[in-house]
Amino acid sequence: MKTSPVTPADLAASVFAVPPLARYSDLTLNEEANRQLIAYLEAGGIRSLMYGGNANFYNLPVSEYAEVLEFLCDAVGPDTWLIPSFGPDYGKLIDQAKILRGSKVPTAMALPQTFPATPDGIEVGLRRAAVTMGKPLILYIKSDNYIHPEAAGRLVKDGFVCAVKYGAVHADPAQDDYLRRLLDHVDPKLVISGIGERPAIVHLREFGLGGFTSGSVCIAPRGSNAILGAIQRGDWAEAERLREAFLPLEDLRDSINPLRVLHDAVSLAGIAEMGPMLPLMSNLNAEQKARVQPVAQALKAWDASLATAQAAE
Repeated sequence: MKTSPVTPADLAASVFAVPPLARYSDLTLNEEANRQLIAYLEAGGIRSLMYGGNANFYNLPVSEYAEVLEFLCDAVGPDTWLIPSFGPDYGKLIDQAKILRGSKVPTAMALPQTFPATPDGIEVGLRRAAVTMGKPLILYIKSDNYIHPEAAGRLVKDGFVCAVKYGAVHADPAQDDYLRRLLDHVDPKLVISGIGERPAIVHLREFGLGGFTSGSVCIAPRGSNAILGAIQRGDWAEAERLREAFLPLEDLRDSINPLRVLHDAVSLAGIAEMGPMLPLMSNLNAEQKARVQPVAQALKAWDASLATAQAAE
């Protein structure tokens, strides 16, 4: 597992997979299924795993945090970067930061708290969380009113933040005044696009961001990493072509629920049995699963065809 301090090169080395977390029917951790998903991602070339919203870390009990963190550190490969999340409320940030302080991970992502919170209070809380953790954190901006761009810049400059995940949704990702203001204060190479394949090309081409996160990479790791490679080569047409394969599943995630669709898509594609979602989330119903299954299986089959083509080269 990567334990060295975070650098811009780390942000560009791999797509950031944001996987779900598998559980048994009694909600205990399903270690075997989680290892299967991690192995599938690593076999597809993914070397950065971020456990956040898709893993439902928002609802993870503090009493279970150390156990989950220890398991994930053991489950990933020797050259894989594990990024756990913590928070989102201040109490969980501090309690979990104390656990993270004694761990091998070089950073963790602070989940965004939207209510009750203020931008000024968030800046103070994240500073205290980083001090308690004893290492810089990843700032997750999920809405334009979460934190002032100037405050984000101060957190980076003062060493409390090592990277920013930017996940604010805009109808046209190229028209994003907040992101432009943010990049006046934070090096674009320290910012990763945090909304999957759909806006990733625009974010990296138009704004120069350092990388991108993906949930659908859990179904098609080779394809997602191939998009990143095409972007880094400046082959925008190839990146656009590859992204088309992801849009049917992304459309379902957007129309139903991004977290719930991905969680069950991993199971429905036959990659690993994710089991029930941890409350306060819930799995898809039968009708929704019937819509998701063929799309997830088709994306997985397409990704397998890429592996076959790569082996033949």
